[in-house]
Amino acid sequence: MNLIKNIRETAKRVLLNEAQAVEKVSSFIDQEFESAVDAILKCNGRVVVSGIGKSAIVANKITATLNSTGTPSMYMHAADAIHGDLGMIKQEDMVLLLSKSGNTPEIKVLIPLLKRAGVPMIGMVSNLQSDLAQHADFVINGTIDEEACPHNLAPTTSTTVHLALGDALAVCLLEARGFTSSDFARFHPGGSLGKQLYLRVSDIYPQNQCPVVDTDAGIEEIILEMTSKRLGATAVIDEAQVLKGIITDGDLRRMLKSKNAPDGIRAESIMTSNPLTISKNKFATQALVMMQNNNITQLIVAEDQKVLGFVHLHDLLKEGII
Repeated sequence: MNLIKNIRETAKRVLLNEAQAVEKVSSFIDQEFESAVDAILKCNGRVVVSGIGKSAIVANKITATLNSTGTPSMYMHAADAIHGDLGMIKQEDMVLLLSKSGNTPEIKVLIPLLKRAGVPMIGMVSNLQSDLAQHADFVINGTIDEEACPHNLAPTTSTTVHLALGDALAVCLLEARGFTSSDFARFHPGGSLGKQLYLRVSDIYPQNQCPVVDTDAGIEEIILEMTSKRLGATAVIDEAQVLKGIITDGDLRRMLKSKNAPDGIRAESIMTSNPLTISKNKFATQALVMMQNNNITQLIVAEDQKVLGFVHLHDLLKEGII
């Protein structure tokens, strides 16, 4: 029992340590940070993000975030940089160097090489007296009081702070560029996230059969149409092919409960008039919101009151929208 208590206390201590460090580092956002953002915005090349050890892992993530939010970036391991990878840096690029100490051997070797090449350098560092802080063109202050590690050795809080600063940098650049959800969709076409941003109703409804009956259709025709098309509903149209209503399996159940002899019943008498519809050009996520808000499982796709088809909740599940 004491072991479980110690585990919980340790976990809470680590989380609070890192949360407090991130909160504290927010007070370090100053003119220097603004200047770094402005320099990146004016950069005609890429942001080359580099580090060593755990900082290299964080650098890789920051690179991915920058790329996905509209800032062309490239990852470069600091050790590989001084063994040939410096050749990937072009004159119009900028370099973002991550280091807690700012004095690791690879970073100290890399700094004068970048200076000699005339490549602007941003240092994200936790030691403002370090070589990196002293020689960088712009300094992003990631100073922490201590690591979450009980020995104050393992990079824990420092990497969390640098990761958060990288996110802050990326979001500032995103907003400054006017980067929209449509832009985001262009860079994220895969997976459920991408589909939420680009999948439209027109991509879905043609996969389904389109159940339709006339307003004077009898109960047998209605049931056959609904069961054969397997959507749990049918649209109801008049002689001019104009949408008049919808009949769902719920409508049928309610009708059977209230009527003793359904033989003479026609579609017009049991349909729900003026049903909800959605345009084929709407996003699939908009169809989902309509279904959720109205507690329904299908929508008629229509243009100018002409029925085009149906989109069902199951379609959205299959596409990974939900």
